[in-house]
Formats: sequence, C-alpha cells, structure tokens
Amino acid sequence: MTSSADGRVRIGIVGLGNIGTYHAEFLADVEAAALVAGLDIDADARESFAETFDVDTYADRGDLFDDVDAVIVTTPNRFHEDYAVAALDAGVDVLLEKPLAHTLESAERIAAAAEASDALCMVGFNNRFANPVEVLKHDLRTGRFGDVTHVEANYVRRRGIPGRGSWFTSKEVAGGGALIDIGVHAIDLALYFLDFPEVVEVSGTTRAEFGIHDEYAYLRQWGADHGPGGFDVEDSATAFIRCADGQTVSLEVAWAANRPDSDEFVIRGTEAGATLDRGDHELTVYEAGIGGANHFSTTDVETQEAVTHQQEQRAFVEAVDQGRLERNTVEQALAVQRVIDAIYRSAAQGSAVRLDD
Repeated sequence: MTSSADGRVRIGIVGLGNIGTYHAEFLADVEAAALVAGLDIDADARESFAETFDVDTYADRGDLFDDVDAVIVTTPNRFHEDYAVAALDAGVDVLLEKPLAHTLESAERIAAAAEASDALCMVGFNNRFANPVEVLKHDLRTGRFGDVTHVEANYVRRRGIPGRGSWFTSKEVAGGGALIDIGVHAIDLALYFLDFPEVVEVSGTTRAEFGIHDEYAYLRQWGADHGPGGFDVEDSATAFIRCADGQTVSLEVAWAANRPDSDEFVIRGTEAGATLDRGDHELTVYEAGIGGANHFSTTDVETQEAVTHQQEQRAFVEAVDQGRLERNTVEQALAVQRVIDAIYRSAAQGSAVRLDD
C-alpha cells in the first residue's frame, strides 16, 4: 500500500554504491515508483547520491523507514540481514539483491523475519525477467517439454575476477567467491526451470586457481587490484545436484577459466529440449516427431531485449501495490542458499552432502 500523494510507491535505496546507483537509474522509468531517498554509512556516497538524484539521504535507517513505502537493499552480502530484517520489522516492503545472505544461518533469519512480517520481501534474481527466460518458463508450464529431467547450468567467464581486495573477494563480507556471486544466478534459474523440487544431495568442488596468483592475465577485471592478499575465496566451482523426484542439475561456474565465456543453460525433457544462451539473448527449442515421417524440428525463438532489473522493479512495485508477492520469494531464495551452503560443505569435506537427513 502506498502513502504518497500521487499514489506512487515511495522507494529508498539502501547501499549507495554501484549496484544501488544502477537501481536508482532504472527506477526513473518505472512509472508507478518514486525514488525518494537513499541510505549509506559513507558520507561521500550519500553526498554523491543526493546530488545525482536530487533526493534526501540518510545515515540512520529509522529515519529512512519513516519516509518510504519500500526499500531496495543493495549492500554487500554480510549486511543484507541487518537492513532487510529491520525494514520488515518496521513494516517496510523489501526488494533484496541476491544472494539472500552471506551465510545460510543469516539467510534463515531473514526468512523468519519475512514470515513474521506483514511486509513483502522479494529477492533480486533479475535473470528470471529476461524475455527468453519468460518464454521458456511459459512453455515449461504448458507442458511442451514433457517431464524435465536434467538442467545443465553454466556461468563461466574466461576472465572476470572482481578487483582483489574488494568486498566481492572477501569471504567474511561476501560469504564466498564466484559461486555465491554469479553461481547463485545459475542455481536459481536451474531450480526455477524445475519448479523448485526438493534437493536431496549435493556434491561439489571449489577452486582458487587464478585470483591467488600475481602473474595472471587480468583482462576484463573491474575494480582496483590490491593483489592476492585481498583474495580468500574461490574463483570457480563445479557441482552436481540431485532432487527427490530424480531430476538433476549439473553446475559449472567461474570468474576465470581457460575456456570460452559461457552463460548457457541446457534443458532436457521427454518431449522437447532447449538451449538458452542468456548472454547472447538466444533461445532454441529441439523437438522430434513422427508426423509424415520421422523428423527433427529446431525452433529459434526471437524476443525483444528487456532491461531485467527494470522489469524486476516493475514486478516488485506491482506486488507492493497489490499486497501480494507471487515470484522471487524468500522461500525460493532460501532453497538456493541451502544448495550454495551444501556445495561449500561438500567441497570442504570431499564428499557428497545430504540435505534430507
């Protein structure tokens, strides 16, 4: 429910760094929303945000919550719980950037707060709002693929480690490296395509092969580089996920690898299959039939490109207006977080981890 004079949802950004600024820029084109405030503990960030977007900025979250209907939380992972739980306790709706939290325990506390609150909490898995994903999900729902049995989920960068020494490469702040940063998107989409079945077993390995070395071709690196001393996370992970009904997911994720970039998902069903190249915005469906003669059918699906964060924002604002959230739920994000936690535990102990014990 909104309280602004013009009926728009009043939104504040919590965390005014690059991701927060990114969200603020897109909000300008979300007709039912009004960016009215920002919050950050850094005075310089507050000043810059206020000048750029002509809104009030705060250091105290209580002051912010008094002036908004909803917040978008874009802080480093370790601080998701602090701000999301405080907002939910105050009755303020929340769009929380992925991942849910930096640890499973923190994610569970956010989920408990969301369950106890009348406010909404949506989690920012923006890739679900890409048009090829929307088409693929529609066809999965309507049964075109039959029973989907396996998803190959890949999110691999040939070179793309964040600046070493940033919060992205600190286990204490981020919770991990490539797996929790970009692998979280791959896991979410894979489980989303499978309708979030119960995961019963996870086997995984994590590696730090590039970020720990000085002599390394840091092409496409973003952010200042402070050397290997600022890097204590993994830069790649491989995992296999088994579900209670026999469905499986194979996962390959890397910030850096000596192979081509890949942002491809392969869907295997009993009636059809598909490849989704999220990076190139391409969806191809593979079918076979017996009509007339045995034959293969290959369909290239063309869609318009969409700004996924903006589509996500529109869905969030609509949910706030209606007081009902139907997608990108905390429960789904918690399921993803449990898989991430299981991969890390499996890698540490060198064996598969059961989630149904």
